[in-house]
Amino acid sequence: MTASRKVILLEPNGPPGIGLAEMECDPADFQSPLPTQHLHVYFSDEDLGLTVGVWDTTTMQETFGPYPGDEFIWVLEGAFEMIDGDGTAVGVKQGQSAFFRNAIPISWKQDGYLKKFFMTYLDPMADTPQIDSAEGGVRVMDPQVPLMLLDGTAPFTIIGPRPVQRAHIEFTNDAGNMSVGVWESDAMVSEMQPFPVHEFVQMLEGEVTITAEDGTAQTFRAGDCFFVPKGAVCSWNIKAYVKKYFAVLDT
Repeated sequence: MTASRKVILLEPNGPPGIGLAEMECDPADFQSPLPTQHLHVYFSDEDLGLTVGVWDTTTMQETFGPYPGDEFIWVLEGAFEMIDGDGTAVGVKQGQSAFFRNAIPISWKQDGYLKKFFMTYLDPMADTPQIDSAEGGVRVMDPQVPLMLLDGTAPFTIIGPRPVQRAHIEFTNDAGNMSVGVWESDAMVSEMQPFPVHEFVQMLEGEVTITAEDGTAQTFRAGDCFFVPKGAVCSWNIKAYVKKYFAVLDT
């Protein structure tokens, strides 16, 4: 388990001076020749089954079977298809974000190079559910989906006037503890407090400055991706409008 309880900026090539490490691939996981794959894990909790990182691969097709976890991804380079047992394919390409439902019967297939940011949740204590169809289990996010007005401001305690906030939940996993969606907010400032959930954020519009308990401040803008571990003590400052994709794990 990583010890960090700080907000983490994800970088496409991994942290400076560290980069991505080559992975050892198991032939049983592929119905194609073995690819070359690299990985950097920014945050992991093995007891929980949560992993956040950046991953790349060359051309490959995975063995057909249950997908290993609920996952949210942002494709940084390349494109791929998820193919079900009937040969139906859902494609995801560079610049798009998507989610996968745990244990759907599927095969990942691609031609050429691919890189992604990801957050994967696979409870190590749970049995793999038996799911007969992959229908609806792979979906590409739409940043223009209609949003609903929120009547609260969780997980923030707001300082000053309550902002106007809207959201849309695109996916909730079978366990009911992970959700993926779109969220927007007007200007707001939150109190310094422990963050109550794990959250993976892809910034779509605007910017937010997050200040840690020690006074360290990070500003994230459209095109950035970051992760907030549960328990990270921080405050959020949004000076104007912000829109984001989010994947939240509430344990």
